[in-house]
Formats: sequence, C-alpha cells, structure tokens
Amino acid sequence: MVYETGNQTVDDAVDRVVAGERLDRRDGLALVAQPLSDLAPAADAVRAHFGDDTVDACSIVNAKAGNCAEDCGFCAQSVHFDTGIDTYGFLDPEEILAAAKRAERDGAQRFGIVVAEKGVSKEHRPDEWADVLRAIRLVRDETDVEVDASLGILTREEAEILADEGINHYNHNIETSPRYFPEIIDSHRFEDRVKTLERAKDVGMDLCAGVILGMGEAPTDRVDAAIALQEIGVSSLPVNVLNPVAGTPLGERFGDSPAITTAEILTTIAVYRLLHPEARVRLTGGREVALEPDEQHLPFEAGADGILTGDYLTTSGQSPGDDIEVIERAGLEPNTAVNDFEPESVTGHPDDESDRVETAAGTATSVADAVDE
Repeated sequence: MVYETGNQTVDDAVDRVVAGERLDRRDGLALVAQPLSDLAPAADAVRAHFGDDTVDACSIVNAKAGNCAEDCGFCAQSVHFDTGIDTYGFLDPEEILAAAKRAERDGAQRFGIVVAEKGVSKEHRPDEWADVLRAIRLVRDETDVEVDASLGILTREEAEILADEGINHYNHNIETSPRYFPEIIDSHRFEDRVKTLERAKDVGMDLCAGVILGMGEAPTDRVDAAIALQEIGVSSLPVNVLNPVAGTPLGERFGDSPAITTAEILTTIAVYRLLHPEARVRLTGGREVALEPDEQHLPFEAGADGILTGDYLTTSGQSPGDDIEVIERAGLEPNTAVNDFEPESVTGHPDDESDRVETAAGTATSVADAVDE
C-alpha cells in the first residue's frame, strides 16, 4: 500500500505501519504536529487496511456506585468529593443480567461489569466477590455478548479466576501519561495500574485500556499515554473526553467545558490509530459533550472503529439508535460478529421508551431505580 497526501511525515508513517513497523514516541510527536486534513484520511486508510469497515459497540453497567476511597480528580464516585450522585452496593446479579440483555438488544458486542473502587477483593469482601462471579456466569451463559470487566486492581489469583470464568477483556484505564498522572490522582500510582494490566494479560485476558482527554494535559502527554499502551499491549483503546462534574477538582477547574478542541480530539484519535494500527480505537465517554451532533461521525473518519454505546457510569449517553446512525454517516457498519442483530431494529426504536426493558445499561441512577422497583 502506497499512501500519498503530499505530507512526507504522514505518508512515510502510513507506509511504515502498513509494512508492519511499529511507530515510536518520536514518530508520535511528529505526527501530532501535522495538519488534521492530512492525518485524518491517513488514519482512516490505516483503519481500512487492518480492519473490516465495522465499528464495534460495547456497553457497561455501573455495578457498584460511589463511596470509592480513591481520589481521581475527574471522578464523580470518589468519597472525597461532594457530587450528589446516588450510591449503592454491588447490584443483584440478576439486575446485571437484565442490563446485559438490554445491551444485547441494543447491538452491543461486549458488555462490561464495572465497579467504582480500588479493587474488588476476594479476600476482604468474599460475598461481593461471589456476586461478581455469579453475574459473570449469568451474562456469559444467557446472552451472546462477550463479558468484560472493570473491577479495579487485581491480585494474580483474582486475575486467574476471572480468566477461567471467561472474561474477554479486562478494562483498567491508565487515564493519561505517566508524567501527568500524579496531577490527577494521588491515592495510587501509574505503576499500580500497569501491574494489574500485566497480571490480566499474563493469565490470558485481552486488555482494554485508554485515556481521558481534556484534563489539562499537553499533546505530548497524549502521545506518551499511547506509547505506554503500546508497551502494555492493548486490543481495545477507549478514548474518553472529560465531562467535568461539579464537585470534583477537574469540575471546579474547568467548569462546563473540557480543555480540548474538536480538532485536538480528532488529531489524537488519528495519531492513536497510527500508533495502534490493529487495536479497536474506541470513542467513549464525554463525546456528546465535547462534539456537536454534526461532528460525532468525524472520529470514525479519523481512525476510530469502536464505540461505547448507551449510558455511562453516572451520566446519560445518547441512544444506541443514534449511535448506529453516527456510524453509518461515517460510511461504516455496526459490527455483528458476536451479537448478530439487525441494526434497523435498534434505529427503529421509537422515542417513547415504554416498550423497552426497565433496566438500562450504564447509568447508575437508571439501574438503581430499576432495583428499587
């Protein structure tokens, strides 16, 4: 494949990636300084070369909300910050199954069970650990979606058990570069996150790990985060954009607007595609806040090929039907390799949600309301 934009830096990078060479930090720093008009189509060409013109959708459930002892400066669920969210303990596994079935109906290929805490502990909270395993088994046995998990820091034994139970991807975001990480989080180290990812990988789980953009980091930090993820080895790279939450340090710092432009978001996604040519570069939380409705298809024309659909942990997302329309506007198709569904059945859902199951995947409030009922 010979790709030509007339921009030698971009063209050489594409040719080297297609030839099987892994780009390094120097390449990333050179690329992030290039015009988006050259980067975006180049990244799209690399995505098309290595991919299949589909966008892979995942969905999540906030299985345990709030009261987290960690002090991540972006997080509404930290006990250190007064954000007014609803809090609850680990959901009944049947409720998690209901959320997974909703996600399956909405076209998700994978479903993540997420908790907000430093780590689910087999030793210190055995009853909760037993519920985690029961929830995994229910979703695994009663749906067609792949089961993922984001359960915080793991011991080697815990990682082995999760792998044996069939967890497909383990999610543990690094959030930002090693340099900038201490500016966002004090209560644990960047290296702690890397160790958990290494344990998960060592026992056979694939890795889903990514970043949050717009936290005040420099473009260099965005590149350095991608290089760190190269060294770890990820197959899914979620790109979040900060949705500042009132009461958190970053919410107080940035108010209602993330500190990043649309062009910077698209440039970062394009560079991530070139640095991670075979990973799913996944557009996730904050995109509805950071991008205008008529811009949401643009990341999928700049190398992205994954999406988190439905609601997030403490905030609502847009409808899965809208997400499919965004994907199709970019000239791509929803992935149906695992969950073979008809996209028309999702985009055809009426605005009135009365015909849908009660439990929504993702948002804590909607799941908690379903539990109360």
